[in-house]
Amino acid sequence: RPDFILTTERDVFRPGQNGKKWEPFGDWNQRCARDHAELFSSADSVLAEVVDFVTEQTKARLIYNSEGLEGLVAENDEEMARITEFIEQARGKHPQLDYQRNTVWLRFCHTDYHKGAALAELARLLEVPRENIFAAGDHHNDISMLDGKVAAMPSCPANAIPEVQEAVRNAGGYVAQKDHGAGVHEALFYFVNGKSLKR
Repeated sequence: RPDFILTTERDVFRPGQNGKKWEPFGDWNQRCARDHAELFSSADSVLAEVVDFVTEQTKARLIYNSEGLEGLVAENDEEMARITEFIEQARGKHPQLDYQRNTVWLRFCHTDYHKGAALAELARLLEVPRENIFAAGDHHNDISMLDGKVAAMPSCPANAIPEVQEAVRNAGGYVAQKDHGAGVHEALFYFVNGKSLKR
């Protein structure tokens, strides 16, 4: 069982008192929920434009939760590229509206809340310095924790998308030669052993 978990690319949890359930760690999740509620209320006209575009010009499926529109899933990467291009134009009217994406999945969010911000908050709560943080990821939604600002040891497996590999390299991190979990293990081994592996 992990000591802490970061979920939905923004929330921070720790084990509850009884050890069976997870509970929010600090007031981060509460602030996150409040800011997202305000965002989605104030950005409803922009989101309506996105819904119209997706419904009328794509085959993507919109995803809703109890609060409203949560995100979408595209048919393929090409369709997702068209959708994100539209969102980038539309969000110019409301720059706090952002999104996180992983392959054909997309979740709308506040620009201040992402994996990097959640990891930074966990580090703050635990008083863990940047120099002691290792992070690994493989897709767009991981870049915010791999740019070197939060984690001094950013990494990615060989199967990471080019944008992630570029972010990791630019941050002085480690791009593994192996894919998936084996690549994460390789990267962790690299940093734990004083960057002694040959690349």
